[in-house]
Amino acid sequence: DTVRLWDLTNGECAQTFDKKKHFEGHNKDVLSVAFSADNRQIISGSRDHTIRLWNTRGQCKYIIGGEGSKDDGHKDWVSSVRFSPNVDFPVFVSGGWDKRVKVWNLTNCKLMYNLIGHKGYVSTVTVAPDSSLCASGGKDGVAMLWDLKEGKHLYSLEAGAQINSMCFSPNRYWLCAATPDTIVIWDLESKQVVDRLVVDWGEKYQGRKATKPQCT
Repeated sequence: DTVRLWDLTNGECAQTFDKKKHFEGHNKDVLSVAFSADNRQIISGSRDHTIRLWNTRGQCKYIIGGEGSKDDGHKDWVSSVRFSPNVDFPVFVSGGWDKRVKVWNLTNCKLMYNLIGHKGYVSTVTVAPDSSLCASGGKDGVAMLWDLKEGKHLYSLEAGAQINSMCFSPNRYWLCAATPDTIVIWDLESKQVVDRLVVDWGEKYQGRKATKPQCT
């Protein structure tokens, strides 16, 4: 239920404003965190149904949602949060177990768009490098592409299994999705699968009760 900020130069956890070494506030597991493009802000999503906006000194500047909250926040676990990579388009995106994808104005933390379409919980959201698109995926095995500027659904891509994680290519018009046993790569221009990467475990797990490792 805490967030920690690490200094990669020395591998140590940085002290916060109140001299602690973690960001306190969530009262259940934190499922996702993200850094803003200008490295000045952090967002976190949690099983307590909240999104919290922090500065890098560990001060919570804004809280969205929460169990019993009447605002526009998620009504279930917040499983994924991501900032726009473009500092000129200050928004962040969240996905949750309420099957919703939400786009927020970073300036005032108000809801811009409520993106509805998934039939199961949303596990992951990701924002394109130019911030024009976001993609979401989850239990229903469908990668949904959204126009971030207009808040509308563009098209969907079938992954064939639950989607655990997704990311855009930094230099190609490609989207990558991780399902339990496969990594699927789409070319978004043609909307065709470029490749499906599958690990061949051979006989390693045959006859064993152990579950095969999943792509996350």
